[in-house]
Amino acid sequence: MNKKFNRAGLFILPAFFFTACNTPMKETNTQTPLGYDKSLMDTTINPCEDFYQYAVGGWLAANPIPSTESRWGTFNVLDKQNNEKIRELLEEPLKDKPAKGSPEQLTHDFYLSASDTAIREKLGIEPLMKYLNQIDNLKNKEELPSLLGAFNKIGLFNPFSFYVYTDAKNSEYNAVYMGQGGLGLPDRDYYLKEDQHSQEIRTAYQTYISTILGFISQSKNVNDAKKIMSMETQIAQISMAKTEMRDPEKTYNKKTYAEFKKDYAYFNWDNFFENVGAKGIEEIVVSQPDFFLKFKNIFAQYNLEDWKTYLKWHITRGFAPYLNKDMVQASFDFYQTTLRGTKEIKPLWERSVDMVNSHLGETLGQLFVKKYFSAESKKRVSEMVEELRTAFGQRIQKLDWMSPETKAKAMEKLKSFGYKIGYPDKWKDYSMVVISPNTLVENIINVNLRETEIMLDKIGKPIDKTEWEMTPQTVNAYYEPTRNEIVFPAGILQPPFYNPNADDALNYGGIGAVIGHEFSHGFDDEGSKYDGNGNLSNWWTEKDNELFRKRTKKIVEQFNKFEVLDSVFINGELTQGENIADFAGLTIAYYALKNHIEKQGISQASPDGFTWQQRFFMGWALVWANNITDKELRQRVITDPHAPGKYRVLGPLSNMPEFQEAFGCKPESKMQSNDENRVIIW
Repeated sequence: MNKKFNRAGLFILPAFFFTACNTPMKETNTQTPLGYDKSLMDTTINPCEDFYQYAVGGWLAANPIPSTESRWGTFNVLDKQNNEKIRELLEEPLKDKPAKGSPEQLTHDFYLSASDTAIREKLGIEPLMKYLNQIDNLKNKEELPSLLGAFNKIGLFNPFSFYVYTDAKNSEYNAVYMGQGGLGLPDRDYYLKEDQHSQEIRTAYQTYISTILGFISQSKNVNDAKKIMSMETQIAQISMAKTEMRDPEKTYNKKTYAEFKKDYAYFNWDNFFENVGAKGIEEIVVSQPDFFLKFKNIFAQYNLEDWKTYLKWHITRGFAPYLNKDMVQASFDFYQTTLRGTKEIKPLWERSVDMVNSHLGETLGQLFVKKYFSAESKKRVSEMVEELRTAFGQRIQKLDWMSPETKAKAMEKLKSFGYKIGYPDKWKDYSMVVISPNTLVENIINVNLRETEIMLDKIGKPIDKTEWEMTPQTVNAYYEPTRNEIVFPAGILQPPFYNPNADDALNYGGIGAVIGHEFSHGFDDEGSKYDGNGNLSNWWTEKDNELFRKRTKKIVEQFNKFEVLDSVFINGELTQGENIADFAGLTIAYYALKNHIEKQGISQASPDGFTWQQRFFMGWALVWANNITDKELRQRVITDPHAPGKYRVLGPLSNMPEFQEAFGCKPESKMQSNDENRVIIW
């Protein structure tokens, strides 16, 4: 089952959750608010020359990348803490046998099945043979749509993305979406770029394809690997680039079901949707019409045996991490070592926790929040949300480039923002899913089937506004434009983002700026195209929109100049939305903190010798402290709409006069953009 959610998060999670072993800031019981830990710093550096190194250089030196990771930052540290808590939940002996279908039974038995390497070793590829045989039994290409529909229903690989989600132009109801897919590398650019590194990746990928096919047929067919590489390269050539997909207008192309079938008549869509189990489809939003038009030629070019090999490769590849040791290692060697630079596979318990998180995350979240989430944290963060909303409104009203007409619409949208904190009020029901302690692949298929049932039940119905798109234990946050809401899971409401014992400035520079970041997504280059009701609808005057684009273009140009490796530059267009949100979120949080201090009517005592302004910016830098392998950095530059952590500090702060004033930076310093290049939006 393929899903695509049009939401903006604080950062992108990798295929598995991050892990870590130490924490930059511990909660303690004290009457004096905690200040900034100077051991995290590198005070030999001038903050006006490289604030990132100045603020977190000590942390970077003390936290090298573990051999099991490709990136190591404060997100990882916190995620590690959460995973260790989850491990305790999953491994603690249960006093009584849990009821069948209870969160305890489902998560504990899934964890056991993930941890049982003996049975996984014994079974080998056997759990997939049912599906591989179904592929082998295909008699002609006309049978492919039915099989792909059946595979989609249980979450197996498909060359198309099919999902049900909020209609971007009628946000009260759900719509059926179809989009591009079909690739085994992280992005189309991996197939199309001609630099030496990309060519080396493609060579290694073909070797990996051959290895996986060898597990199926006991012989490595090099010609089959070349054929698959050729097929995927052609699919990549007709795929829409990530930068184009950032424009929601380009990816919203609604057709009646009759029009959809007529336009793409080379494929029997009735058979596909019937076997998915989708009923009552009247309209389909096509995300990439060109992809579906041009896929016709690829579908015709390759014969049935080619498609059989292609499907067997992708299904086996997708389940390799859940099978025997050799297949797990082969998958790790390519996707983690070759692509990301990770040296060593994680311990079994961490991988098992990841699997439960990935497949029963919301069910696991019920146990997590019951034991670890503080109601007091939820209350204080809710107050901060309203403080940030007020500060944002004040900033909008003071803009000298926006007309009164557009300001009124912006204020209307800001007022209508909803927010969720901690965990869902209503949990998704997985109680009917059969989970056994020794059938990992079958457990995954059963969960996938339930996910499909939940999704299909939405077709043609009003949206469920209580639904969450992240689990409570996730260290992240997101903005959902079609609901105009911001969401902060319990997992992120911990140090260094939020610490109830810390100084206000650190919390506003941490979770406060995160709140501002998510608010700002409603007004970035994508979110600004949605109105306060969550509909894809222009609410800007033409002149204001032009002035806004002129300012955002400067952000693109600034980030295009950041060279992260030799001849490797950040893609300012791809990262534009997140960069806007970082810059705006910091500005809003800064003035919310200023309002908060003024409202208190007392001077802020310094617990560490720094001013509140300085601690605020240090709090932001600490959030993005991370070390990263060159390979991981290369991959993120291609695939990640977020700039690397270092530049999420250097980029926004170089535009902020509040930062320069806090540290007394001179006009010629590196941390200060000149007036001509300085970006001012919100």
